[in-house]
Formats: sequence, C-alpha cells, structure tokens
Amino acid sequence: MVLLVKIGSNLIQTQEGDIDLSFLSRLARDIKKLRDMGHKTLIVSSGAVLCGVKKLNLSHRPTDLRTKQAVAGVGQAYLMHLYDMVFSNYGLTVGQALLTADIFKDKEKFENAKNALSSMLSLGIVPVINENDTVAISELLFGDNDFLAIHTAYMMKADLIVIFSTAGGLLDHEGRVVPVVEDVDKVLHLVKGVNSQFGTGGMLSKITASRIAVRLGIPVVITGKEDSLLDILEGRTTGTYFKPSEKPLKEGKKALAMLEEPKGAIYIDEGAYRAIKQGKSLLPAGIKKVEGSFQRGDVVVLYDERGFLVGKGKVNFSSEEVRKIIGKKGKEVKDLLKTSIEEVVHTDRLVIF
Repeated sequence: MVLLVKIGSNLIQTQEGDIDLSFLSRLARDIKKLRDMGHKTLIVSSGAVLCGVKKLNLSHRPTDLRTKQAVAGVGQAYLMHLYDMVFSNYGLTVGQALLTADIFKDKEKFENAKNALSSMLSLGIVPVINENDTVAISELLFGDNDFLAIHTAYMMKADLIVIFSTAGGLLDHEGRVVPVVEDVDKVLHLVKGVNSQFGTGGMLSKITASRIAVRLGIPVVITGKEDSLLDILEGRTTGTYFKPSEKPLKEGKKALAMLEEPKGAIYIDEGAYRAIKQGKSLLPAGIKKVEGSFQRGDVVVLYDERGFLVGKGKVNFSSEEVRKIIGKKGKEVKDLLKTSIEEVVHTDRLVIF
C-alpha cells in the first residue's frame, strides 16, 4: 500500500507554540512499523513559514510575499532538519522534494517528478514534500497543501490519504466528529472556511480536496494528530473517513481533473448542478456568472451558487461568448453566437467532483 500523509503547519507546533517533537516521533514510529509491514509512505508537510518565523525569532507571520518567501527559505531548511533529526532516531531516511504547480501541467515534468519520488520510495526513503514557497509567484500556487497532497496522491497512485488537522475531523453542529462521509454534498453545510494562524487551508479546503480525491477513487481520512496511522490502516480512526466513489473517474477524465490548467471559472445554479450530476451537459440557462478570460477549448472550473468547487471542463465558447448567452436557451443561443450547438461544456469533456 502507498500511503500519503498530509501535515498542516499548526500540527508542527504545540498549543504553547513549541515544535511538537512528540508528534513527529509518533509519526516516525508508525511509519517505521508500516515500512516493516511492506507499506510505503509519502509526507506532504506544510510548515516552512512557521519554522522560519521561529528560527528568525519573528513576532508574527509576515504578510508581504517577498518577506514570506525569504522566511520560507530559512524555514524549509529548519523543517527538514526536524524531520531528519527525529526520523533518524527510528532508522528512517527522509528526502526533500519541493514541487511547483507547473509540474502538474507539463507531462515531461510530471513524469520526472513521479520517477524521482518512485526512486526515493524504492530506496526506502520517506519523501517529505512541500510546495517551493521560495520561488512561488503567488502565496500558494496550488491553493494550499491540501491540494498539493491530492495532486501528489494522484501522481503516485496512493491507496489512502490521511490529512492531519487541528480540528480532528469534520465536526457536526454539536462539535462531534462525523465518523463516515459517503456523499460530500450532504455534509457541505457543516463546513466553515476558517484558516489557521500559519496555514491557509481550513476545513473548506480539506473537504474540497477530499471531494476530488474520492472521485479519483482514493479514500481520505481527516483526523487529529493523536490518531495512529496503524489504527487508521486497520479501519479504526478517531477522525472522519471519506469513502471513495463507487464510480471513480476514468483515466481520461482523471487527467482532465488533475493535469489541465483552468483559465477561468463558471458559476452555475442548483438546477444546472443537478443536471450535470445526472450526466447532462452544461447549458447557458444554468450559468450565473463567468470569471476570467478563456478561449474555445480552454479548461474552466465550475462552482455552485455557494462557491463550492463542483467540476471542471473544456468549454465550447470563449468567456466573451459565454457572457453574451448567460441564462439564455436554445435558438436564442444559436442565433446570438451563430452556432449549431448550445452546450457550453459537453458532458464528454466534463468532470464532476
């Protein structure tokens, strides 16, 4: 089994603000036992900025991009030192892998990165993966490391994703952990998009990333750092288990979902969302808003009226053309655009999360 473990920034430190060596030690112990059982583990770890702030004795997280990148450069070295120091005590060797979003847009770079990580695993190395914040041109090109984790899991054909979170799992309105989620749509009302001090994700990011993962056929566990990887692999977790889709995406649509760069966004109403979930194409009548600039054949992401990511697809019309036909139907669309088709995104070129 290939296991991908995602660790958020605030998991690296204790409530008092110290580096949580106890958590890292438990993690290393579990990974060693998993290795002895024949399993392979990759880690996607945030924490470069947090560790940089601590190393430089700064009073707060920087807000401007240049300073944040500089701090991340110092912090990434310190973060890897912590992993190396702790994991070495358990006979484990860690290897750093810094990825950028362009790796998942270029087939050759994708294969090179995949081969490098595969070689690490073959050598018994535990890859510790992070986004290369020092050269990123925006705060986080992937949105945050929850999405980097999903992309990496897709690349490495992971069998399970474990996301450690300060929340300990998805909580219901009474603050209790929801043990199992079979349909993400049914729990979206529980999600709040609150970011942590050093992280940028929050539960909204984790649920959205989990939604994509289960459509890829990969189960996800969101849990607290007191949980054990060994227990999780045996089907016992104190967190939330997201069941993989019974009808995962086919390979061609997986590539569309994970490797095609979106050039814009289309917001759709509830009726349109129900229709595309039933296998129908996206029509202009169900579109509420268009963002970005895109041309015919480009890829766009789809959001529902609440702002939740619900899909991705290749458009038949440009952003300028789509804006002209928002809310319109049939003959009116064809007359306005002088076309024989009405579908903005055909179902064959549409992925639903």
